[in-house]
Amino acid sequence: MSGSTLQAEETVLRVLIIEDDERIAEINRRFVEKVPGFSVVGIATDEAQALETLEVLEPDLVLLDIYFPDTSGLELLRTIGQKHRQTDVIMITAAKEVDAVREALRGGAFDYIMKPLLFSRLQETLLRYKAYQHTLLTLRQEKAGVSQEEIDALLHGAGKKEASSSGNAVSLPKGIDKLTLDKIVHAVLEAEMPLTAEQTAKRVGVSRSTARRYLEHLIAEGRLQADLSYGDVGRPERVYRKKK
Repeated sequence: MSGSTLQAEETVLRVLIIEDDERIAEINRRFVEKVPGFSVVGIATDEAQALETLEVLEPDLVLLDIYFPDTSGLELLRTIGQKHRQTDVIMITAAKEVDAVREALRGGAFDYIMKPLLFSRLQETLLRYKAYQHTLLTLRQEKAGVSQEEIDALLHGAGKKEASSSGNAVSLPKGIDKLTLDKIVHAVLEAEMPLTAEQTAKRVGVSRSTARRYLEHLIAEGRLQADLSYGDVGRPERVYRKKK
C-alpha cells in the first residue's frame, strides 16, 4: 500500500450511568450523547444492576452518584477500582461533604461534579477525559516510556481555560498554549497534503513531541482527523489533516 493512507477510526468511548433517579439518569444520558465521541451503553439504578452491567458491558467510563437506597457510590467506586481497572469514573452527586470528595479522589475518580448538573461543566470534563484517553493511546503506540512533561499533561489536564470567540469557556489542558495551538491548526489547514508530527513541527518551529501533543489534542477535540500513511520503508506513520 505504498503512498496510500488508511483512515484511523475514531474511538467512541462507552459510558455507563449509575444513578437511582431515572429522570436524572435520562438527563445525564442526553447530555453525554450531545458530546461527540461518547455513547451511553447502559443505565443502572441500583447496586445489583450496577454490578451486572459493569460485568457485562465493561464500559470505558462510569458516571456515578453517591447516594443509593441500598449502597454507596463510594463503595461502587472501590469495586470498580478493584475489579474493573480499565473503567474510569466521574462522580456526579449532591454530596457536599469534604470527606466524600476526598474519598472519591483517593479512590481514583477522574472528576467530581456537583448536582444540579450543568451541561457545560459535564462537556468540559468529557472533552478533557477524551483528550486524556487519546494521549494515553498515543503514548502506548509510540513510546516505551514517558517524559515528565507528558506525565504532567496527563495528571493536570484540567489546566487553564481560554475564552472562545462565542464567549463560552473552553478548557485547554495544561501544556497546551492558545497561540501555539492556533499555529498548529493553521499549519495543518493550509497544507496541501496531510502532515506528520515532524512536518508540522518544522512548519511551526516546535519539537516533534510538542507538535504531536497539540495534534492529538486537536484530534480529541474533533477539529482534525488522523490517518495512517504507508511509505516505501518503515512502519506506518500517523498523519494529520482537516476533518472532512
